[in-house]
Amino acid sequence: MSSLQDQLLKAGLVDSKKAKQVSKEKRKQQKVAKKSAQPQVDETKAAAQLARAEKAARDRALNAERDAAAQKKAIAAQIKQLVATNRQPKGNGDIAYNFTFDKKIKAIYVTEAVRDHLVAGRLVIVGLDEQFELVPRVIADKIAERNADIVVQPAADSAPADEDDPYADYQIPDDLMW
Repeated sequence: MSSLQDQLLKAGLVDSKKAKQVSKEKRKQQKVAKKSAQPQVDETKAAAQLARAEKAARDRALNAERDAAAQKKAIAAQIKQLVATNRQPKGNGDIAYNFTFDKKIKAIYVTEAVRDHLVAGRLVIVGLDEQFELVPRVIADKIAERNADIVVQPAADSAPADEDDPYADYQIPDDLMW
């Protein structure tokens, strides 16, 4: 198959003098490009490379989101397992134990012995799936490492004393029932 230049010569659209001049200029341009050592920028290659880089960045972002979601799901499963294997019975008590959870006052009904353990800090309340379970302090600390929001912090026994408090000399009993 002949080149386009040969076909144009045969058709009589271009004379041989003009064809030689065009080929000579083309060779000159190629020679200059090689000598100048300036890289020839191919726009399609550059655009394709840019598209690949953008796709890789999007893929990395999506993978990071998926990994974060999987990590969150794994932590939730670990917490559920810790609570399920270590929950303590509340007993069928008639004593309401009040506590704050998500800035709301909640109550669970426990026995006298369980209430004493809660007050002493040996048992801690964990809010999981709209239910409250009792777990030992060691397990609650492990759960708090994973998600501190679901662990009910025990009431602070030592509140900072106010010097102007007129009732500072009066002790509030631990068994005060509302």
